[in-house]
Amino acid sequence: MFENIIVILQSTPWLFYSTVLFSGLCLGSFLNVVAYRLPMMMERDWKLECHEFLELEPPKIEGKLLSLNLSTPASACPHCGHKIRFWENIPVVSYILLKAKCSSCSTPISIQYPVVELLTGFASLAVAYTFGPSLQTVAGLIFTWVLIALTLIDLKKQLLPDDITLPLLWAGILLSFYDVFTNLNDSIIGAIAGYLILWCVYQLFKLLTKKEGMGFGDFKLLAALGAWVGYSYLPQIILVSSVVGSIVGITMIAVGKNEKQQPIPFGPYLAAAGWIALLWGETINTTYLSFL
Repeated sequence: MFENIIVILQSTPWLFYSTVLFSGLCLGSFLNVVAYRLPMMMERDWKLECHEFLELEPPKIEGKLLSLNLSTPASACPHCGHKIRFWENIPVVSYILLKAKCSSCSTPISIQYPVVELLTGFASLAVAYTFGPSLQTVAGLIFTWVLIALTLIDLKKQLLPDDITLPLLWAGILLSFYDVFTNLNDSIIGAIAGYLILWCVYQLFKLLTKKEGMGFGDFKLLAALGAWVGYSYLPQIILVSSVVGSIVGITMIAVGKNEKQQPIPFGPYLAAAGWIALLWGETINTTYLSFL
């Protein structure tokens, strides 16, 4: 069955790429929902668990929040409560047709929604173009979508949820059994090394400054990236993410967008560098070694 599908997609490239692009746009719409709802769900669960552990009365939580998950209730305008109809939820197209406003109350719709949809669509297309109709593309698409979700959550909440980073880590190791992107040995070493590298940096920074320089979610994310691409790409990921993160951070401070003491999430830079390493890491390493 799977082999027949691969043959069909290989013989009709336009169908393959259009399917991936459309899937990416739709998943981008869903990732906006994940980035908005998952932190709320986690905060709700933390409160309930803390009260239960301390043997306190359950906290007062609104009925809508109590039943909130990634699929229910249906999406609605946060200002007037207007339920989003099907035609109002078509990726990018609906944003244009609605002129970036709610059809009921005319409240402006954030530009984030079409931007994330387009980003997810074209990133998915890049994965498909790099790996072609194969198991690598299927795995690479999941990898891409998960990293985009983590990026959105970290940018908003400075949080990298274990509910996402840990399954990503185990998925990378599982795929290494079949040598999809790397072998099992390199995957396990990559996961261990990825975690320990940032953990050591964290401990050294804390020892020297008495402050915490990053969160534990960053350790787990780098461990997951190491599991997917192998330990040999970790230096590249760390270098790219550190350089880009430093440039962006300094620029934001210079233009007054951030204060010097305000923390800057590192997860998005790790995610971007890890995604680049998965798609073009070998080419980058080969070019760099040839240059040397």
